[in-house]
Amino acid sequence: MEQTQSSPATTDLAAEVTAVQERFDAVKAEVGKVLVGQDELLARLLLALLADGHVLLEGVPGLAKTLTVSTLADTLDCTFSRIQFTPDMLPGDVTGTQIFNPREGSYSVRKGPVFGNLVLADEINRAPAKVQAALLEAMQERQVTLGEETFGLEEPFLVMATQNPIEQEGTYPLPEAQLDRFMMKLKVGYLSRDDEVRVIDRMAGAGRLPQAGSVMAASEILTARDVARQVFVDEKVKRYAVDLVAATRDPAASGLAELANLIEFGASVRASLNLVKLAKSHALLAGRGYTSPHDVKTVAPDVLRHRVAVTYEAEAEGRSSDDIVDTILAHVEVP
Repeated sequence: MEQTQSSPATTDLAAEVTAVQERFDAVKAEVGKVLVGQDELLARLLLALLADGHVLLEGVPGLAKTLTVSTLADTLDCTFSRIQFTPDMLPGDVTGTQIFNPREGSYSVRKGPVFGNLVLADEINRAPAKVQAALLEAMQERQVTLGEETFGLEEPFLVMATQNPIEQEGTYPLPEAQLDRFMMKLKVGYLSRDDEVRVIDRMAGAGRLPQAGSVMAASEILTARDVARQVFVDEKVKRYAVDLVAATRDPAASGLAELANLIEFGASVRASLNLVKLAKSHALLAGRGYTSPHDVKTVAPDVLRHRVAVTYEAEAEGRSSDDIVDTILAHVEVP
């Protein structure tokens, strides 16, 4: 029987996929020295890092959201900035400002904490709208204008924002249009009892607290992103991603008429793009050079939950955007 041989291009991509998977596995192992029981959260953050998209983490205080992001930053040889949002902040506290020198009669620029590769925006919903907008503009444009000068933000540039649930007092919920700037919204839940005991053993024990070391350079992240862009996406997979997003806009046309009165408005075109980009990253970290519908379905809840606005009728019935997305995933045909 004649044997078929892989083309050099296919062989090269397979080798690059394996190399990227091994490097990101090393990051997971290093973070695992510090973090307990948040494997799924870490996996999603690595997907966002690979897909070049910002992440919003939501959960009540004390669930290690900040620890997860800061520990991930420790494993990457990149500049790291943390912004602790408060109600009395000004936009310049995020982006920076111009300082006047009266002796020389000139202005100098002092860059703010947004000028970092990894930016932790801690409790972003505790800051007023102007401060939120300053950060979100930098996220979208990848640049900051101070006075008459415009400064580009160095790549990789990734914002990982945390917020407490909006039911808590003293918060300023992000508007839907600004939420759309985030590639993913992740919900952080409580640990299992066994994992909570492990946290106590690790953090309250007599020994030194574990620390993560740097295992990946910024250049390796950019190289991995180049590999992710080469991952193959079949036309049927693209159509599946678009069908899921379309079902959030016009559920009746997708055979889900029962959702029509529950959705105020659906996801944007950015959602379709993010679904495909994250599906490619998911396939890459699974060791594949091609995507499957399963990759799209796996990341869909994190991409869509903050882009589907529910009506008052849905709230009265106790239906959340997660419930609606789950229904769509269950009914839209998988190719």
